[in-house]
Amino acid sequence: MATSSGHTLKAFDDDLDRLRALISEMGGLAEHAIREAMRCLQQRDVEGAAKIVENDAKLDALEVETERRAVQLIALRAPMAGDLRDVVAALKISGVVERIGDYAKNIAKRVPLLETMGNIEPLSLLPEMARIATEMVHDVLTAFVERDADAALRVMERDHAVDDFYDSIFRTLLTHMMEDPQSIGQSAHLLFIAKNIERAGDHATNIAEMVYYAATGQHMTEAQTGKKP
Repeated sequence: MATSSGHTLKAFDDDLDRLRALISEMGGLAEHAIREAMRCLQQRDVEGAAKIVENDAKLDALEVETERRAVQLIALRAPMAGDLRDVVAALKISGVVERIGDYAKNIAKRVPLLETMGNIEPLSLLPEMARIATEMVHDVLTAFVERDADAALRVMERDHAVDDFYDSIFRTLLTHMMEDPQSIGQSAHLLFIAKNIERAGDHATNIAEMVYYAATGQHMTEAQTGKKP
């Protein structure tokens, strides 16, 4: 009986490790897509941007596979307590990471529309904003794999920096559009890109809350999230 129980426990751990590996793989693809989208924007690489849009299908397929495995694990293993929280978190996180990949795809779709745009200040701010957001995504998924609640909290703290970048870019673009009405179209595309990066950061904080709950069994307090009541 002990042997059978041990075998069952090992099988569950293997299944859970595979779920975590799928989440990590999804995260790696999403991070790369955002970084590559920013490179394509800076270098006006229209062909590279098209590949980002095309490769989004890989992320979609991984989300489907993660959901299938999570549901199968719940049905066959009937996990409880912390194990169940981990599986449910993986199920939810896969959908959030897929949406982060969509933001990268949205940015890439704007590259052909900005191919002839000159260098203005927001273009120099966007890469650093994207760097912080992608690092948040990377770190929060590492926190999930390692069940590290403290690391999830540290990710939450960095969201303010992304928001500050967005506010700065918004004000700069608004001024630019007022001073040069002919730039309104392209400036609107840049604002859209900045918003997508800001949303990627927001989703990283959403994942952080899931990771914290999965690891501790407790929800983050308002003070921990930094959100207004």
